[in-house]
Amino acid sequence: MHLLQEGQIIRDTYEVERFLGEGAFGQVYRVKHRFLGRQAMKIFKMTGLSLSETEDMLGEAILLSRIGHPNIIRVFDANVVEASRGLCGFFTMEYIAGGSLDQYWRSFGNKVIPVETSVEIIRQICQGIAVAHSEDPPVIHRDIKPQNILVGYDPAGLRVKVSDFGLAKKVNPLTLLASAQGTLSFKPPEVFKPPHKDSCAGDVWAIGATFYLLLTDRLPFHVSDEGAPIDLGVFNKQVISPSKLNIQVDDRLEEIILRSLSLSPESRYQSAQEMLGELNRWSPNKAASAKELPPSETSKVALGAHSPADETQAREMVSRALEMSHSVEKLMEAADLMEEALNKWPELRDEYEYRLKLWRRGMAM
Repeated sequence: MHLLQEGQIIRDTYEVERFLGEGAFGQVYRVKHRFLGRQAMKIFKMTGLSLSETEDMLGEAILLSRIGHPNIIRVFDANVVEASRGLCGFFTMEYIAGGSLDQYWRSFGNKVIPVETSVEIIRQICQGIAVAHSEDPPVIHRDIKPQNILVGYDPAGLRVKVSDFGLAKKVNPLTLLASAQGTLSFKPPEVFKPPHKDSCAGDVWAIGATFYLLLTDRLPFHVSDEGAPIDLGVFNKQVISPSKLNIQVDDRLEEIILRSLSLSPESRYQSAQEMLGELNRWSPNKAASAKELPPSETSKVALGAHSPADETQAREMVSRALEMSHSVEKLMEAADLMEEALNKWPELRDEYEYRLKLWRRGMAM
């Protein structure tokens, strides 16, 4: 059930445009601020939250927004609203038209994301998380996964932003599993054993699991069906080397991935900054990159079923975006629409990605 309705006005400031998606903690909507344009609004599923409780949940996210970093989503506002279930807390943040990394990954269909693109995505995730880990005390994300990573375009090209900082802080990891498909595969084994401790090294595990997924279209460990008892024995099985699933993964890159997925927290990179340093020292292996990559055998099913791609709808969106781009005032809106279209039908990316980058720079063609 949707907590908000299209056309609903929130606190005389936001107009709800449409529902975007749902996660473990809340629902996300695209809204239009009466003065500042489009934003994304996440409304918590928990009812009865006061403004102070909402601010408490968002403390770390607001802290990081004030620091400001291109790879961390900006939080603009936090308040409460009367929703269909009762009084709920909400916050507004940057709207990224391209959507989540989950959507971006799925948009490649039966193709694996190119290695260099995957490395760049993980590098940007590390850059954002490194800012959090460098705080005193460190800010731990606790729920890094493709659904909490946003992917879009800015004037420099592909831009990755980490969202939902701190929302899992007061949630038992076992409880979180019941409402967040795939979370087990992005949580390190130590959090499921007393004292259920999260850490910077735990965030590194989640980054490594995400990296593995991008390069292989598989999760490093088998995930039990939603609602099934948690079997920690899955962590006893050896991870399949990513190079066996993707021949373009070279030895150095494989070493980075496998270290990030070490069962022992002490053996992993101790922070995102440490992992970032290794990624920055990596350079593409021309011989590995030249190997022809076969179609993915799993075809993006590792995170569950999803809506099938719709080429007709995507091309209609492209046509509308191209028409809108003739107006300078609507150029950014055209870019938003184009981003959505590219994630609906991946074949459009080669044809229109360059044009999208120009639009983000304010240049129409």
